[in-house]
Amino acid sequence: MRGEDRRSEGIFSYVRLEQRVPADHPLRPIHELTDAALKGLSRDLSRLYSRDGRPSIPPERLLRALLLQAFYTVRSERQLMEQLDYNLLFRWFVGLSMDDPVWDATVFCKNRDRLLNGDIAAKFFASVLNLPQVKDLLSSEHFSVDGTLIEAWASMKSFVPKNGEDPPADNGEGEGRGRNAERDFHGKKRKNDTHSSTTDPDARLFRKGAGKEAKLCHMGHLMTENRNGLIVDARVTEANGTAERETALDMIEDNAGPGSTVGGDKNYDTAGFVAGCRARGCTPHVSQNNTNRRSAIDARTTRHPGYRISTIKRKQIEEPFGWIKTVGGLRKTRHCGRALVEWFFVLTAAAYNLIRIPKILAAIG
Repeated sequence: MRGEDRRSEGIFSYVRLEQRVPADHPLRPIHELTDAALKGLSRDLSRLYSRDGRPSIPPERLLRALLLQAFYTVRSERQLMEQLDYNLLFRWFVGLSMDDPVWDATVFCKNRDRLLNGDIAAKFFASVLNLPQVKDLLSSEHFSVDGTLIEAWASMKSFVPKNGEDPPADNGEGEGRGRNAERDFHGKKRKNDTHSSTTDPDARLFRKGAGKEAKLCHMGHLMTENRNGLIVDARVTEANGTAERETALDMIEDNAGPGSTVGGDKNYDTAGFVAGCRARGCTPHVSQNNTNRRSAIDARTTRHPGYRISTIKRKQIEEPFGWIKTVGGLRKTRHCGRALVEWFFVLTAAAYNLIRIPKILAAIG
């Protein structure tokens, strides 16, 4: 018998949100890891709020919502609030009931900025790695480092002289041509020393290689351990020719102990970086750059079997970079200012670890 197409809306629902989510849904183990990590941050979160006044958006729900934004490539906070309004899976993960009102996007962003002041992203990242079930997955002896460019949320037209010269041309009648007026840069030299972006002053004009176009960007850095390819450190710095090696040495000093190895691509094959690694008691397993030059490492390093293993494992660091820039949405950042860009870069790195950890634990059994 054919059923009739009738729409009937009940006043009450007798099914809990927990029952709506399948038992084998990938977000279930991620939810458990997230809650366990947030428990360790309770004291840090309490310091950000006053004891008096009206209750704010719970910071735990803020962080869960931001993780969903990375997991599902939600383009903006406004679209995230729209999803939270009707997506039962999102409501369950964040901790909202079916009847809880959704926050205004502007209010959500203002409350999120409070977490920025407390450096909560870095603390949450560390809290995930310090979970007992995660510590056993990390190698303390073998690491890889690499860097990537994060395109800034700024137009090339905003890259103007610092002294205020060369203003946008008018239409010939003494009137400007709007906020997106045409600009002609032919024959003009633009350098970071003399120019800066009015939209994002922290962004720098940088070219990835010969024959590549120059872009306004920041530089993101990752350090992964070689056992399972989990991220152990994430940072954002100014985009320049030495930032990768200088930041890598800082990450080695903070994370790698004496006797450890660090893999890297040919960009790290310099005398300064190799000497810096050895000064910190670390063996540099970087790929040799023999193009019209002499490599900074020789057969005393490359003859060991561990060197070849490190060069193979080093390629795993491209996987988190690819996930962060495509799924995580950080190929071109949506935020201005290096501090805010770094906050989201670190939180997205934590989201990548949360995606990987349940899969690794399931494979181990």
